[in-house]
Order: sequence, then structure tokens, then C-alpha cells
Amino acid sequence: MAYIIKFIYGFVLPPGIFVVFLLIVGILLYRREKTIAKLLLLIAFLFYVCIIPLTGKVLIQSLEQRYNPPSQIKGDVIVMLGGGATLDTPNFDDKGQIYSEAANRLLTVLRLYQKTNLPILLSGGQVYSDSGNEAEISLGVPESKIILENKSINTEENAKFTKILLNKYGLHHPVLVTSAYHMERAVLNFKKYNIDVQPYPTDYQTSRKLSLYVNQFTPSINELTFSAAKEYIGIFSLKFH
Repeated sequence: MAYIIKFIYGFVLPPGIFVVFLLIVGILLYRREKTIAKLLLLIAFLFYVCIIPLTGKVLIQSLEQRYNPPSQIKGDVIVMLGGGATLDTPNFDDKGQIYSEAANRLLTVLRLYQKTNLPILLSGGQVYSDSGNEAEISLGVPESKIILENKSINTEENAKFTKILLNKYGLHHPVLVTSAYHMERAVLNFKKYNIDVQPYPTDYQTSRKLSLYVNQFTPSINELTFSAAKEYIGIFSLKFH
């Protein structure tokens, strides 16, 4: 019963209500303005496809499966790309907290550090005036093992400013840690600056096995579709620009 209620809510609340509205208008206009009605129905269908969870999961999954975590680490530094943080929320050291995406990356980095004892290069600056800087949030790792890159505000700058620090410290074989769906675009940006990385994807948003059930088709605010679209646009730009 709970799943049925969620399905109904999906069409009563935004953005699902907009699909319903377009469908109703399209049906009402069909006899008088068939061309306009067909266009509205087509827009309703395309909009519906974009806002169901299944679409986002399929798109994200196709990105996440392009790299697998290596069984053996071959590098001299662990590079973590930032994923955002709050500026002044309560924490042990009153420096804010990292977002869930960045937290997943951080957990992987800490496990890799425990396994390899390699230095950690944290790449990520303060994007907006009310956002924090995860590169400056305490990790519980000795300061001598941490290199901070706190100027970059996008993936290209991650690569650009990381290159400078790698040269400064004589490091040549970075193990790159970022979200699995973001990895291909990150690798392409690092290649742009002649940095050969060993990809170590983490922060998976979908399971490898995709299941079909009614709520996969329930309209919702679908962040996965937006994230996937952003990655595909970025990858296309880097490959064909």
C-alpha cells in the first residue's frame, strides 16, 4: 500500500503534476488543435521519461561501470577530488562538514591511506561564499601526509592546480579518487594536463544489478539524471572540442 501511495504522490506533487497538466491539456485540445495537442503530449512523455528514477539510474550506471577499483595500487600519492562542504556547521573543529558525496570519497581515501601510507593530496576550493572547503576539514591524518590544493572550483582546475603540486613535490603517479560517475570526465581533464592517473572510483549511486518495480516509474526530482547529463556534456566537450 505504501508503494501505491508513493506512486500517486508522484503525480500529485511537482514535478509529476506538470506531466499530468500537459496530458490533460493535450487531450482536451486534440479534437480542435491536433498539431499542438500532439506536441504537448510528446513534451509530456519526454518530460516524464526525464523525471523517473529509472532513467537517472540507467544513465548513471552507464558512467559508473567504465572504471573498476584496481586490485593493486600503483602510485606515489592519493589524489581526492572535492565534492563540497558546508561553511560553518557544527563539527569537532568548527570548520564545517563535507557533503555525502565527498564523505564517501574521503572514506575511500582513508582506507587507501591505511593500506598504502601514501601521502594524500586534497583538491577542492571554496566554490561559493556560503560553501565550505573540504580540503581544510580535519581528516585525522598527520599533517605531514596531507597536501592541500584549495584553489580549484571545477574539475579542470582540480587537474590544473594538482599538476603544479605534483611537480613541486616530485610526485608522478597519482591514484585518483572521485565518484564513479564522475571518473571518466576527471580522467580526461587530468590527461589534458598530461597527468597519467590510476583511477579509483567510489561513491557509487546505483547497484550493479538494476531492478524494475513500480516506484522506478514514479515521477520525482531526479538528481541522478541531472548529474549524468552534466557528465555526458562534459565528456563530449573534452573529447570533441
